Amino acid sequence: MAGQADRQGLSIASAQLADSIGLSRYIVIMSASTLYAEIEEALAAEIAQGEYRPGEQLPTVDELLQRFQVSRITVRRAIQNLVSRGLLEIRRGLGTFVLSPRIEAELTKLTGFVEDMKSVGRKATARVVSQGVIAASARVAERLQLAKGTKVMQIKRVRLADDMPISFDETYLPLPLGKQIVRNDLRLHPIFTLLEEEYGVPLIEADYELEAVIATKAVADALQVKVGSPIFQIERTSLTTDNQPVDYEVLSYRGDLVRFVTKLLRHPGNLVTSQALRFRKR
Repeated sequence: MAGQADRQGLSIASAQLADSIGLSRYIVIMSASTLYAEIEEALAAEIAQGEYRPGEQLPTVDELLQRFQVSRITVRRAIQNLVSRGLLEIRRGLGTFVLSPRIEAELTKLTGFVEDMKSVGRKATARVVSQGVIAASARVAERLQLAKGTKVMQIKRVRLADDMPISFDETYLPLPLGKQIVRNDLRLHPIFTLLEEEYGVPLIEADYELEAVIATKAVADALQVKVGSPIFQIERTSLTTDNQPVDYEVLSYRGDLVRFVTKLLRHPGNLVTSQALRFRKR
């Protein structure tokens, strides 16, 4: 049947017929030369019209085969094109899902994930992957101004916006402070809020480095993307009074869902701190 449809096809007029009888999702048989493009645009239009909402699962390939009456390779090509356009994502073992519009995060103020998501109208949640005491690596020790091997608290979380995995966060805290932080339910309470409101540790400023990398297996598994997917990796060291570091983080944001924006002044003057990009030697 699919082969016959690919060779012969019918007009898109079937769509108009479906509209006239009140059907929003309909079976369409189209000409072979533009099959995958027609399917791609039909699904893109339905996403734009809200028939498939962000985070909603697309019908399976078999269901789309039945609807469009085409070959499997044609449906897969249409889906892959929509993935390339940033409208869909394929989650391994789960299916194909509609992506939310890309989130814009402003680099103008020291804020946490919950604050960032609230500013763009998204609901932020968290899933704790692990938490425990480890010996500080050379990198962690340097950032927290400790001796290498000093015990610190490590916390790993997946941060979600509207139930979509957005960031994989590795947080390192000096041990006395870290022991206090992990007494709380970190699915509900942001670490920044706990530091400032629960434990009286004001956050004054942060050293911030942003780098483009590819997803390792650990990050890919946490964010439900393919190994090698584009990732914004942020290293952020937050400082309290007297320039004392209290929180070092490695934040891995999905490159397909997040865009970082800022405003730069050519002549900052005395009241605005000038910032520059850092290029790290490999």
